Amino acid sequence: MKRSALQAEQKQLEPLVEQPAPSPAPLAPSDAAVGIRIAQATKAFGERVVFSDLSLAIEPGEFVAVVGRSGCGKTTLLRMIAGLETADAGTMAIDGTPVAGLRNDVRLLFQEPRLLPWHRVISNVGIARGPDWRTLAQAALVDVGLGDRANDWPSVLSGGQRQRVALARALVRHPKALLMDEPFGALDALTRAEMHKLLLRIRREYGFTAVLITHDVREALTLADRIVVLRDGAVALDEHINVPLELRGTSPRLGHLEHRVLAEV
Repeated sequence: MKRSALQAEQKQLEPLVEQPAPSPAPLAPSDAAVGIRIAQATKAFGERVVFSDLSLAIEPGEFVAVVGRSGCGKTTLLRMIAGLETADAGTMAIDGTPVAGLRNDVRLLFQEPRLLPWHRVISNVGIARGPDWRTLAQAALVDVGLGDRANDWPSVLSGGQRQRVALARALVRHPKALLMDEPFGALDALTRAEMHKLLLRIRREYGFTAVLITHDVREALTLADRIVVLRDGAVALDEHINVPLELRGTSPRLGHLEHRVLAEV
């Protein structure tokens, strides 16, 4: 009798035993992302050669940060991937298809939000219109934490909020690649840290391939899976970070890698 009563009491207490914290949710499946392949690309503006025989492969769902000095060709590389510039030689392909102009599944995020001041927030997010655009725009605003600002004008938003609207506009059609050209460079340090957290959460939920152009080595090491240094028209360093995101603030490997990156820039 006593043993039975004790077993019954233990069974009642079992749900109160602390369970280990769940692991972070996995990234979305790979069909939410595209691979990017650049092979022996050459690009020049007049007599100035930006790239010569540049090759780079980015896997579906990978987050690659590209760093380098001003004028090294970072933005030109991003514009070539987006289809806004063409290579003089070599090949560029997204998901196995040669880049031949803008694609609906590839979106860009710039340093300036580039919002239309005569359109309300929700209209800016759904600027491309299309079927059910208002519902999709509202959902994107909710994703970036601005669901209650849909009917505001851009002029009443802070800089960080305007950049969130720009991010929502890029996300509204669930892109398979997000190309970012120093999108947080004009923000103050606290707002930039908030945007970093938001971007990491959004990327985990959407699963897209991400390419970030930045001058900030710390930013690159905080956000990316892999860091690429451009110098003199070529890849000077290509390194996987291999440190879990939650340990980025304490890992000694990050300090060593930062020194290596700065030495190569």
